[in-house]
Amino acid sequence: MTASSQTTSTELARTALYDWHVAHGGRMVDFGGWLMPMQYSSIIKEHQITRTAAGLFDISHMGRLHFSGTGVAEFLDSLLTRRVIDMHAGQICYSLICNQQGGILDDVLIYCLDNSNGDDSEQQSIFRPKAQLSREQNPSLSFQMVVNASNRKKIVDWLTHHLVSGELSADSQIFDDVQFQDLTHESAMIAVQGPKAIALLDPLLDCNLKAIRYYRGMPGQFSQWPCYITRTGYTGEDGCELIVANEDGPRTWETILERGNEMGISPIGLAARDTLRLEAAMPLYGHELSEQTNPIQAGLGFALNLKNREFIGRDAIVNFQTENRQPMRIGLQLDGKRVPREGHVILQAGQPIGEVTSGTYSPTFERPIAMGYVKKVAGAPGTTLSIDIRGKHHPAVVIPLPFYTRGKP
Repeated sequence: MTASSQTTSTELARTALYDWHVAHGGRMVDFGGWLMPMQYSSIIKEHQITRTAAGLFDISHMGRLHFSGTGVAEFLDSLLTRRVIDMHAGQICYSLICNQQGGILDDVLIYCLDNSNGDDSEQQSIFRPKAQLSREQNPSLSFQMVVNASNRKKIVDWLTHHLVSGELSADSQIFDDVQFQDLTHESAMIAVQGPKAIALLDPLLDCNLKAIRYYRGMPGQFSQWPCYITRTGYTGEDGCELIVANEDGPRTWETILERGNEMGISPIGLAARDTLRLEAAMPLYGHELSEQTNPIQAGLGFALNLKNREFIGRDAIVNFQTENRQPMRIGLQLDGKRVPREGHVILQAGQPIGEVTSGTYSPTFERPIAMGYVKKVAGAPGTTLSIDIRGKHHPAVVIPLPFYTRGKP
């Protein structure tokens, strides 16, 4: 059993698109140990471009871990809240990694990859650029895990510990040939999101993009170079992501922009990505999700497969299902212009009952919105609460999540 990862320095990492961002006015900030563009123009403008046309996002900072070996499905299945062992090539699932107490270490995406063409396939050239396995060690399926940038080291350490310790299986040899590599620095990852995203990308790919179902992926060609295409996203809009080799990152990015110029496409920074995901009520690690938060209170029951399987944190999560005293995640909307922020206290009848985890001024609804955790008795839609914003209590009402759903007014 082996695990490998690139050592990183104390300097902030740069994606393959860093020079392009700087040359085109991106305001660069430290995000999860990476220099990333916060915005290019205004947050509201970039947000509205994504909602009405399509936005182009550099998401290369997201961790990309590749797993191989005959016991790899069993290994991942023992760590993830979603069942992996019966996944088929091309499937993608959203899952959680939890600790023994049921606290969330990270929320991740798992790609099931097809290695049936061998190590020389275009897919392998993206996901396994070096240290190739022999055919005997390389089963027909492997996996990639996409993790949050700020959690990458923590998750690599967690995986390494459990892979080396062998404590997850009664069969001490089942994980002997499992290998994983941290390939984050080996490729670029680009997202295109918005109502015009598919029409924009389809002519540039060698496949029928419209035929790829949501939460599916496949290897392909973008222009004349290999890529891996996935139909997921973090904005509430339709779209997809492309993983390409680092050397192909800039020309992929520029080709999409050139092709999309007449459609109104634009590069989008992290600030608008945050307002977009908040409108779609997608939780963000470090805000709605943490090691002190469990999947039940976070409203992530869909990401749990609890029956007939064991994984780290399962027993604790089962107990949380009947715990009615724990806070629950809710959505709030306010009138006026004052925006609630993380840590602001939520009150009912003047008494603190929770706090805000994320808040913004919604460009789509032109009003402040927020997510937070409150006592369950105060979480029903329509409940009137208030939020303490700089010492003044501002009325707020609980509304169903998500705030924004694609295709609905």
